[in-house]
Amino acid sequence: MAGDRKVELSEALALGPGWRHACHALLYAPDPRKLFGRIPIRFAVLMQMRFDGRLGFPGGFVDAQDCSLEDGLNRELREELGDAVAAFRVERSDYRSSHLAANQRVVAHFYAKRLTAEQLQAVEARAPQAKDHGLEVLGLVRVPLYILRDGVGGLPTFVENTFIGDAREQLLDALQDLELMDPGIISNLKIPASK
Repeated sequence: MAGDRKVELSEALALGPGWRHACHALLYAPDPRKLFGRIPIRFAVLMQMRFDGRLGFPGGFVDAQDCSLEDGLNRELREELGDAVAAFRVERSDYRSSHLAANQRVVAHFYAKRLTAEQLQAVEARAPQAKDHGLEVLGLVRVPLYILRDGVGGLPTFVENTFIGDAREQLLDALQDLELMDPGIISNLKIPASK
């Protein structure tokens, strides 16, 4: 969108009261299993199907009663994912980027939190009991971090879905920066234009 740009966190926090802040988190954990006994999974990465039919990361708007961006994000995670998130907390050290949408006067902050496999599985198991399940969140989905032999199945097909805002780019940047999959795979993906 015109007027959208990445900003430093300090610049985003100095914008003033006319701006709203939204925070979202990529949650991931090691996964040593193999698909069909031969395709390494390496990591499980969670995204969610939103109420509007687009894929995104759990989170939402920071409210006035939240003391910090992270407090707002952790509150939103509890609402969308349920009580399993009490086992961890997304902190400032998990922060990755901020993106300003000038026409909407919104700043979207992105975080990535590494969990244990047990924590991630608990989130998946208990998310259907969360306050916003079936309302704002229609379900969780794991990102396929592989490419099938046909060269299309797996991540290439997944990124052709419709994502909210910058979620596709945030996903791909995080996969590469956090080394969750081979950087050569990501750089060779044909990324559809944002919808």
